[in-house]
Amino acid sequence: MKPSLLVLIHLNEASRASVEATFDAIYVPDSTQRAAAIAQRGDTVRAVLTNGTIGLTAAEIDRMPQLEFVSALGAGFENLAIDHARSRDIVLTNGAGTNDHCVADHAFALLLAVVRDVPQLDRATRDGIWRDVLPMQPNVSGKRLGIVGLGNIGEKIARRGAGFDMDIGYHNRKPREGSSLRYFDSVVGLAQWCDFLVVATPGGAGTHHLIGKTVLEALGESGFVVNVSRGSVVDTAALAAALTARAIAGAGLDVYEGEPHPPEALLALRNVVLTPHVGGRSPEAITASVDNFLANAKRHFAGDAVLTPI
Repeated sequence: MKPSLLVLIHLNEASRASVEATFDAIYVPDSTQRAAAIAQRGDTVRAVLTNGTIGLTAAEIDRMPQLEFVSALGAGFENLAIDHARSRDIVLTNGAGTNDHCVADHAFALLLAVVRDVPQLDRATRDGIWRDVLPMQPNVSGKRLGIVGLGNIGEKIARRGAGFDMDIGYHNRKPREGSSLRYFDSVVGLAQWCDFLVVATPGGAGTHHLIGKTVLEALGESGFVVNVSRGSVVDTAALAAALTARAIAGAGLDVYEGEPHPPEALLALRNVVLTPHVGGRSPEAITASVDNFLANAKRHFAGDAVLTPI
């Protein structure tokens, strides 16, 4: 008999088929149906598949007495009730490493798009406007790249920056062992130094509004910020004010507060590029993430240690 799995996130057809080959899946990616599904089937659920944004609450865990395995499909897990799950001896896993390259690629796509003004140039070209009346945009190559969060994704962003002949610095809570990159013990110091600030730090209470008015002022009027971490890391009101006043040159955001609805204060601004939290989504990344989830689940239900524990 297949274990019962509650799926709280959207899966494409191929991913659903892979999951349903192993589990009796209860598929409720629509948040409005979530409570009803847990009320009706929660007493049978042994596993949950979610992500860091959608999460899983302590109250929901308590409605699933047989729950023993919870997985976040991606690397993030900021909205999982981790401590409560551990108090129940529930095994927790995530998709660490499965979409790192995809996120790093997207970070650079946003950086290039906003610095080189690609969306506006595309629009101008379609409107028949020639280059002579358009402002020139700066190079990306040869500049200073500051990375907030030199984890696996941040390290891959740094490798891409090296390919653009960039001088690279980073901020973590402490220096990363073995890294030869320049370390800054404060985000403000990093922002003062760099031309481009790329945010790749985990979400959660510890990084809430880490990028706010002071950091943006330090980045300065020729600086650009890119966020591929979590929307909560950047203070939306401070960012909108800085972009409107041209206190910074531009921003590229794949994540933002209030998802899935983009902040109204940013929508009319010319110097911001927005994408709908797709940085970790590609056919390759999704396949790797689902395969990782299934490998972890197989090991857990076989009584073996999981591959990517939280």
